[in-house]
Amino acid sequence: MTLLEAIAGPGDVRALAPSQLPELAAEIRRFLVDRVGRSGGHLGPNLGAVELTIAVHRVFDSPHDVLLFDTGHQTYVHKVLTGRADAFDALRRAGGLSGYPSAAESPHDVIENSHASTALSYADGLARGLRLRGSDRRVVAVVGDGALTGGMAWEALNNLAGARHPVVVVLNDNGRSYAPTAGGLAGHLAELRAGRGPALFEALGLPYLGPVDGHDAVAVERALVEAVALGRPVVVHCVTRKGEGHPPAERDLVDHQHAVSPSGSRGGVTWTDVFGDEIARIGEQRDDVVCVTAAMRGPTGLDGFARRFPERTFDVGIAEQHAVTSAAGLALAGMHPVVAVYATFLSRAFDQVLLDVALHRLPVTFVLDRAGVTGPDGPSHHGMWDASVLPVVPGLRLAAPRDPARLREALREAVAVEDGPTAVRYPKAKASADIPALRREGRCDVLREEPGAEGLIVAVGPMAGPCLAAAEELARQGVPVTVVDPRWTAPLDPDLVRLAAGHRLVLAVEDTTTPGALGGRLAQALALVGAPTRVGTYALPAGFLPHGTREEILRAHGLDAAGIATTVLKRLGEHS
Repeated sequence: MTLLEAIAGPGDVRALAPSQLPELAAEIRRFLVDRVGRSGGHLGPNLGAVELTIAVHRVFDSPHDVLLFDTGHQTYVHKVLTGRADAFDALRRAGGLSGYPSAAESPHDVIENSHASTALSYADGLARGLRLRGSDRRVVAVVGDGALTGGMAWEALNNLAGARHPVVVVLNDNGRSYAPTAGGLAGHLAELRAGRGPALFEALGLPYLGPVDGHDAVAVERALVEAVALGRPVVVHCVTRKGEGHPPAERDLVDHQHAVSPSGSRGGVTWTDVFGDEIARIGEQRDDVVCVTAAMRGPTGLDGFARRFPERTFDVGIAEQHAVTSAAGLALAGMHPVVAVYATFLSRAFDQVLLDVALHRLPVTFVLDRAGVTGPDGPSHHGMWDASVLPVVPGLRLAAPRDPARLREALREAVAVEDGPTAVRYPKAKASADIPALRREGRCDVLREEPGAEGLIVAVGPMAGPCLAAAEELARQGVPVTVVDPRWTAPLDPDLVRLAAGHRLVLAVEDTTTPGALGGRLAQALALVGAPTRVGTYALPAGFLPHGTREEILRAHGLDAAGIATTVLKRLGEHS
């Protein structure tokens, strides 16, 4: 039996002799390369956190002691050491192991975090609460250096520095988030790694231990024991290497195999690829267009733009709030900023979109990648709220292209707007084939039109394909329907209202959360003009959806051709 096969929980890790730890680390790396290579997921960050996580579990007694990880994608080793190795065959698959901490999965997971820069605030609150309750539970937060570029982390450090409750902050410093860590913090940590200068943490009033070789489990363990003995908030600086121990990851200078696709998965042009190509073309034609990203230059498709226009590309680190208000400043200076961000992460900067951009009617374009159902990353990464929330922002125009041609068109229309913010959203998926329109009416594209149609399907963005397939099935059953693509979902197009008023039933199909979706806004507009049309919103439930493939999740909620056709038949039958 290997050392790893004998690990059923943290107690088994603590029972090992120090001399056995290098072999355990090697076995864990081989395990991760095999399992994550097959299932897909975050490989590089976890290869770099092996010894560090072993040491944490040898010093702290989880789940009695509280272990927090920021961000949660570096928890694969933690999952292995807490008895979940057998579940890795179903990692990130529907009904299987989550790629992030999951309280429903194990008592060793306390917070379900995948958005960065949050763990220190959780730690501060937990430690305060445990102290008030007289508990002896200890709190430790493992924080990547990339997460420290987020403002929330510094708000937490400010409070921890003035506190008396003990929190051990383990700084996992590999010099990167997805890409190299941005800003002045990266330079400061580099100086500390070289043994030069006092630590900024000490200037704040936090004891600082390190730098420690994060790939020496015994050295990390000694540092953690020393930190616990101080009995107060303390920072333990561990230096690690992303992708450590796996030559292909070590040689990958782009992101050290930050995330890998499942073995056997096929490539293809994605929505992100289309955006990346088009924004680079726009950049060649307009020297006022600049791009802003929050540590996600590659994943959001900005690499091509950045190679051509490095002086017009700004990576602000994991700091979405700063990204948006910095973009507002760029707009005030006469530029047209394009902020490329995952749809789920824009929610962190809603206040800035509302009051720093829209209030000043500034021309900032938000490109929202991974919009709608995202897939295996689970509830925190589904981009299912932006399309419901952004329409309340005064003056903001929101586009949902149905195909690559419309994405290129919408992006050019967005950057041409000079009197307010715009947003363009699209999913994490292979780009579909272009879907031609019969004609354009107002801002809407009419995709299918049949004489005598009593039903109108409003197909939002990539839902156009399933909606057209549903219309074809309905026609075979003798139920003709019209299908339109609104292209821009906010503000509501008066021509869409007029088209809808000419039908008995309207079904708005959208992969966003139902409250605030287009259907509800369209129903309200029709009521205001006194139209008798009945409107149904066909979207996602108001809840947190589990992980699974995009196709599985959409089908489970009836957002496929069969489900849409069935709903139209049912609703027309109810009102016949």
